[in-house]
Amino acid sequence: MGFMTNLFIYVSAKNNLKGKTLSAALMSDAKFDGADMTEQFNVLCLHVNDVAIDLWLFCVGIEGAVGVNYGAVANNLPPPEKVAHYLLHSTIINRVRLFDANSGMIQAFASSGIAITVTIPNDQIPHLTTLSYAHQWVKINIVPHIPATNVVRILVGNEVLSTGNALLVSTLVPAMQTLHTALVGESLDRRIQVSTPHSLGILANSTPPSTGKFHQGYDIHVLKPLLNFLRVTNSPFLVNAYPFFGCTEETLDYAIFRPNPGVADENTKLTYTNMLDAQLDAIYSAMKLLGFHDDIEIVIAETGWPSRGDPGQFGIDQETAAAYNRNLIQHVSSGVGTPLMPHRTFETYIFALFNENLKPGPTCERNFGIFQPDMTPVYDIGILRPTARSPTIPPKFEQENPGPGESRTVKSWCVRKPLANDGALQRNIDYACGFDCGPIQEGGQCFHPNTVRAHATYAMNAYYQSTQRNDFDCYGTCKYN
Repeated sequence: MGFMTNLFIYVSAKNNLKGKTLSAALMSDAKFDGADMTEQFNVLCLHVNDVAIDLWLFCVGIEGAVGVNYGAVANNLPPPEKVAHYLLHSTIINRVRLFDANSGMIQAFASSGIAITVTIPNDQIPHLTTLSYAHQWVKINIVPHIPATNVVRILVGNEVLSTGNALLVSTLVPAMQTLHTALVGESLDRRIQVSTPHSLGILANSTPPSTGKFHQGYDIHVLKPLLNFLRVTNSPFLVNAYPFFGCTEETLDYAIFRPNPGVADENTKLTYTNMLDAQLDAIYSAMKLLGFHDDIEIVIAETGWPSRGDPGQFGIDQETAAAYNRNLIQHVSSGVGTPLMPHRTFETYIFALFNENLKPGPTCERNFGIFQPDMTPVYDIGILRPTARSPTIPPKFEQENPGPGESRTVKSWCVRKPLANDGALQRNIDYACGFDCGPIQEGGQCFHPNTVRAHATYAMNAYYQSTQRNDFDCYGTCKYN
């Protein structure tokens, strides 16, 4: 299932369910292997083979999305509507981060289901500490787009602690808290998270990763209350991680996930085979020192590699950029995790969607894009769909090499766990709607019944079906096939 396959857990029950209804299957008293592990997930995918008697259950999490940073410091980019349509129908990208709250860009993604993150510029942070200002900002920039556009996160500034601006640093956490309060006032706090991205410059030490710690002063007075806010609001810690900036000729393979001898951490006796893992684990160690680690997700808000630079710059070409981004996607979605955070996937945003020809600085700053302005890929990193597809008409899935007498078509559905709570289900909806959830938005053919549980069943099944499984009839007259 695309970027969620690593989150499946196989369990089998020796119940003969042939001919039983879906509800009967759910009500059966099957005993599940690894049942304790299934509690962290909220949706079950059932495969009922026409001939086989086993019930296969897979548990689907909400992590593991791959997105892009959509910057617009250029004068040659296509209209946002064209960009949104292309991403939805021609790529596997299901999340987009915007660097402001441009109404036209947010509106362009309406009815796409693509998860949108918007950003509040640094200079507005002090104003956001005033509740009336935060309320007005939410009413103007967010409320008009909900629920048509799937806004899932608001970022307060970018790399604020690295600016050295005392006013911005001191007002960052209060601004985040006030913005969250404003979202509560609009009943959007369960739909939209609040966070802020950090550069690796917040680390006073990062090598070896087990000794990672935040800069003194920022650690207790800023980052500890920030992490507590993220924990309370169930929001992630965002980091901009660029192995490109730490790469040398000797460490190129290590930086772009190619085979290499690895780097050992003598404290933990763990070996690192790529630089990104080391960077993430240094952040993890620093969070752990403050009493936060496994209860707060780490999201890679930016990472990428330029495809063109100035003459004489090492490691900047299309081949290297393609290798980094292609290997990055495979790694963060593999479920391998890092040495200190094993068995995890990481929500990751590639920088950037386009080459931006008006960005200042060296040539490489204008050439991080994975697409040209005409939407042709700068290089192939495996994110294009083989063919454009209709979002609500999933392809058929057939077994490879079926045995004698076996049916080639496997009937399968994705349904919610009976005991999943509405909050967890809503988070599944927010993730799954990175594909297409137009039918369950108001006015859509699957909007009724208007309950989180019904919508979650549709959303996760739509995601499941769109990633090579069979079609399934949903509520009433709304059908996939």
